[in-house]
Amino acid sequence: MAENLDRYKKRSAWWFLLPIFFTLFGGLVAYFAIRSDDSKRAKDCLLLGIILFAIPFAFAGIMMAFFSAQISEFENMMEPYCTGPDCPLWQI
Repeated sequence: MAENLDRYKKRSAWWFLLPIFFTLFGGLVAYFAIRSDDSKRAKDCLLLGIILFAIPFAFAGIMMAFFSAQISEFENMMEPYCTGPDCPLWQI
C-alpha cells in the first residue's frame, strides 16, 4: 500500500491553465501529460476543456434560435403594411 502512495504524484493546479486558454486542445494535452501521475486531475482538465469548447457553440445555437424567432415575428408584423417587391424590407 505504501509503495502505491509513493508512486502517486499530485500534479500542480497550473495544468488547468492549458484547457482554460486552449479549450479542447489544451485539455487533451494536459490529460495525456499527467494521466499516469494524477488521473483525477487529468480527467478534470479534459472535462474542463470539453466544457469550455462547447460553451460558444451552445451560446451561438441559443442566439440563432432566439433571433430566428424574432425575425419571423417581425416579418409577420410587417406583412399588412409592406407586401410585394417594392417593400424596403426586402431590399436589404
